Amino acid sequence: MSAVPAPWAVSQATDCSGMKATEPSRPVELSCTACEAYGLSLCWVAGAHAPGSGSQVQIEQTSRAVPARRIICREHDLHDAVPTICSGWAASVVMLSDASRQILSFLLPGDLVSTALLFEPRSHCLVEAITDVVYRTFKRSDLKATLFKNPEMFDKLSKAWIEEKDRADQLIVDLGRRTADERIARLMLNLAERLSQRRMTRTTENSGLEMEFPLRQHHIADATGLTPVHVSKVLSEFRRSGLIKISDRALTILDPVGFRRVALMR
Repeated sequence: MSAVPAPWAVSQATDCSGMKATEPSRPVELSCTACEAYGLSLCWVAGAHAPGSGSQVQIEQTSRAVPARRIICREHDLHDAVPTICSGWAASVVMLSDASRQILSFLLPGDLVSTALLFEPRSHCLVEAITDVVYRTFKRSDLKATLFKNPEMFDKLSKAWIEEKDRADQLIVDLGRRTADERIARLMLNLAERLSQRRMTRTTENSGLEMEFPLRQHHIADATGLTPVHVSKVLSEFRRSGLIKISDRALTILDPVGFRRVALMR
């Protein structure tokens, strides 16, 4: 898919939540054509020639770079733009009254922060950067108008919404019926599959699968409904069994077939 790279201009005023920035924004040196997730995302809708259209699509947009642990969107805030992750990892989070939290989904390059924001202005979860993140926001009204005029773009949106719903359904099953081993193995394998779609994994000499893995035990615990202590025990057992290796913000699935058996995935 060919594309004309859009200019990267970093907003100096506010983030997606409308909060004033607490540190200077910094220029972002990225090219859309080099993005691993370009074919999966909606970014080519703006600032690029839409496939099959032959015309330039103009959608109001901004780009931001935020550091790890910075909030990108706040729960229940109103937004007139739709954020899309360009690089880095983020998490959709629901905060509970006792200060605990549930991670609903990990957001990877190419992911919309929420497909719901295409249709309504209110975010139903908090979005937090796990690593340094670059994200772009597209004006909702412009994006919707463009999407509904182009069937291919609408199909891409539909696929993103279905994948988001599937992840939510699987989370319900995992939390309600699966063991701790199954929950963690399925989380890692699902992330590996999504990263593979973005060409962000590498096959090792021994047919293992290596990928970036910036998650800490508390992230895994919040995503699987377990305690960090329980997560630590399960990961240690996976290591002793020769299934995985975690080091230097990287995960290697040493035995993909055996790991899928643990996860009860076909």
